[in-house]
This record gives sequence, structure tokens and C-alpha cells, in this order.
Amino acid sequence: MQREKFMADEELDELQADTLTAEPEGEEDKPLNLEVEVASPSDCERHVTVTVSREDIDRYMNDAYSELMPSANVPGFRIGRAPRKLVESKFKKQIAEQIKGSLLLDSLSQISEEQSFTAISEPDLNLDAVEVPDDGPMTFEFDIEVRPEFDMPKWKGAKIERPVREFTPADVDLHLEKMLARYGQLVPHDGPASEGDYLTVNITTSHDGKQLEKEEEHVLRIRQKLSFRDGEVADFAKLMVGAKAGDRRKVDFELTQDAPNEDLRGKKINVEFEVLEVKKLKLPELNEEFLSEMGDFKTEGDLRDAINDSLNRQLEYEQQQKIRAQISSLLTKSADWQLPPGLLKRQSSRELERTVMELRRAGFNEAEIRARENTLRQNSAASTARSLKEHFILERIAEDENIEAQEGDFEKEVLLIAMQSGESPRRVRAQIEKRGLMDVLQNQIVERKVLELVQEHAKFADKPYEPEAFDVEAVNLAAGGGEGPTSVSESAPETSESTES
Repeated sequence: MQREKFMADEELDELQADTLTAEPEGEEDKPLNLEVEVASPSDCERHVTVTVSREDIDRYMNDAYSELMPSANVPGFRIGRAPRKLVESKFKKQIAEQIKGSLLLDSLSQISEEQSFTAISEPDLNLDAVEVPDDGPMTFEFDIEVRPEFDMPKWKGAKIERPVREFTPADVDLHLEKMLARYGQLVPHDGPASEGDYLTVNITTSHDGKQLEKEEEHVLRIRQKLSFRDGEVADFAKLMVGAKAGDRRKVDFELTQDAPNEDLRGKKINVEFEVLEVKKLKLPELNEEFLSEMGDFKTEGDLRDAINDSLNRQLEYEQQQKIRAQISSLLTKSADWQLPPGLLKRQSSRELERTVMELRRAGFNEAEIRARENTLRQNSAASTARSLKEHFILERIAEDENIEAQEGDFEKEVLLIAMQSGESPRRVRAQIEKRGLMDVLQNQIVERKVLELVQEHAKFADKPYEPEAFDVEAVNLAAGGGEGPTSVSESAPETSESTES
């Protein structure tokens, strides 16, 4: 999360347009005589009341009229020749609006420099409610979210466990099978379904007999668990193994406390699967033509080497996650700050964006990304709160150690994402910029650099790493309805991608 400007761009444009002719020439460096009262409703919120002295109002007013006099057009007088009092009477409202903008801009700028808090959002300021009085001082107030104040925890010399693993040919075989599944063909099967088979189903969810959602002709793979955006069916394989075309299978499951449908949070709903077709996955033949299609590999050995590299990148991701979790636990142990609900709600989507970007960089396929994304959505409030607290501390370390993201860092990140997605770096960067995610990428780079610095000063104990078995099928659907924003991860196309293992 980058530090925020004190005002939204559109508000700045509006005020600056109104104050172009009201800038007090030669006195732009003269500070205002402000009275600023700051209340702290919570650790991350400030209510600021500002009083601008009458002396400053009169000074800005006098400068504005002095600039206007040579061009003032008053009936009965030549341009620029009207008496000052007539000009003040005619242009009173216009000048008041001009200096209001100038006073607000200069006041907010001065407060930003003088106050100790660091803003993390734009101020909630109602411009229309602010008026320049005929007599006495001008007062305005606003609410703003700020970075919490805290004593920095001791992070040098931390004791951290590091997962390590030497990948074997068997690991490569398993991953190769997953890769081949992406290019496999689904062929109809007349018999009952087995675990690992695919089903074409109509999905219908309901609560107390009332239908909530329905999705038709959705292709699912039978895995141990089925993940929706707002809950999980724990024994999905047990439910669906043996199913044949025409069968209907039902199960109840509980929605999470972060479900989009607030009325049904924590309540059980029913989901029915109408089986339309059972399919088996037919893997492609690993021949010269297919190797070339996979990535211009000349031999199966080249492909296996590439898979080994991919596994090591995923191990690096898992290492970073495990290490990050330990560092986060250490750093946030005493971080019991109250985080505003509005901040958590806004930041949850950013946390999803960051996680998906990191997963793509590490080479995870879309099925795995969707499953992890659903898990985050199901526990969004808690995971976002942890990430925010961690971010505030990592940001402080970055400032203390002068750690920043350089242009070369952005290019490296974009290149890694492009390598995993098969798209050009230029296209990947354009997509990131179009979705307004450059700040997310910047935070990701800076935080990774800080974590690397913490690791340089840490004491490591290596621990054997056993990859977690991926046995979750994910559906990009809020089963309880009331669905919010669309998925962060890009849905796999309805071709070979839909068979990702």
C-alpha cells in the first residue's frame, strides 16, 4: 500500500482550477497560522479539525482582489478602473470560492508536512460544506486513515525454519502428468465416475427451499474437496464417485463468515449436482510434435529440465511463504491495532491481486491459483488484517533501510510473469497498468526486498519440505449468492486449460 496523497486527483484538479488566479504572489512560502486538533478514534483513524485565522483569510482575499483589479469588468467603468469596493461587491462570491480552494490546498499541504501521522488514504472532506465566512476564522474538518504508530520489533537475528527439498525424478513425473493434463482431451465415459474423472454438471444452490444460484454445464474434476468462493464441500469425491449421467447428488455445507451474502454468513446451504455426462482424461502422446508445441523443446529431457526449474521456483515461493509467515508472526506479535472495517474491505481485493500475481510469478497453474484464491476469499477479513499489519511493519523497515523498487525490478517481475503465462512482457505490463496494479507490484517488490534483508540477518534451521498434495477443485462462484467483484485470476478458457490437474 503506497502512501496516499492528501486529496483525490479530481478534487485537486477542481481546487487548482479555482485557485489559478488566486495564488498569493511572492508569499507561497509563508506558513498559515493554523490551529489543528487531531483526535484518534482508533489506531488507524484520525479526525482532524482545522481553523484558519482571519488574518490569513484577509491576506489571501487581499491578494486575490489585487490580482483581479487590473482586469475587473464593472458596468459604468473602463476595465480595470472600477473602485476597489465595487469590485469586492461584484466578485465577492467568486473570490471567496477561489481563496477557499487555495486555503484548503495550502492548509492540507502544511498539515501533511507538520503532522506526525502518515496518511494511507485520501481525506474524507466535504468541499461543499466548507465556507469562507465574512467575519472570523474558517473551520473545516475531515477524517483520514493513517498508518498506526508502533515501536519497531527486533528483527535482526531472528530464528527461522527454512523448508528445503531436492526434487526427484518421481516429483518430475508427477508434475509432468499435471502439465500433460492441460493439453489432454476429455472423452465420454458410459460407466460410473471414479476419482480424477470429469463431470459435466448443472449446479444449483438453495437455502430453505429457495434457489440462490444456478450454473449450467459446468465441468468439474472429482477431487477430495470442492471450493466455492464462500465455502467448501469437504467430501466431494466421496459424494460424486460412482455417479452416472442422469444422477443427482446433494449435500449441505456451511458458508464462511466472509461470504458476499451477509444474511447467510455462517449458515448451511444446499448444493445439488445434476450429472449430465462423465468424462475421462486422455493424455497426449509425448512425441516430437507435441514437445515443440509445449515450448519448443527438442527432447523429453529438455522438458524435464524445464519442469525441474519450475518445481524449484515453486519451492522458492513456498520457502518465501513459510519464512514470511514466521517473520510476520515475529513482527506482528504485539501488533494489536484496530483496523477500520472500511480499510479491510478495500484492501482485501488488493491482497488477492498481490497473491495471484505472486502465484503466477512462481509458475502455479490456473486451477491451483483459483483454489488458493477461493481459500483467501473464504477468510478474507482475517487474512487481510494479518497482511496489513505485516505490511505496515515491512514498510517501516524499508524506510529505515532506504529500500525502494527500481525500474529494473519491475522489468524482472513482468518478465517472470510473462514466462509463466506464455504472453509477451509488453502485454503483461500493459495488463498490469490497465488494471491499476503497478502499486501492488511495487509493494510486492519492496516487501520481498525487506524479507530478503531480514533473512540476511536471520539464523536458519533447514527442515525437509514435503509438497502439499493439491486435491481441491475450485469453482469461481459464490454459492450463497450476493456475489461481489469477479475473480482476480483469469478463468481458464474452455479448451485444454479446463483440464488442468
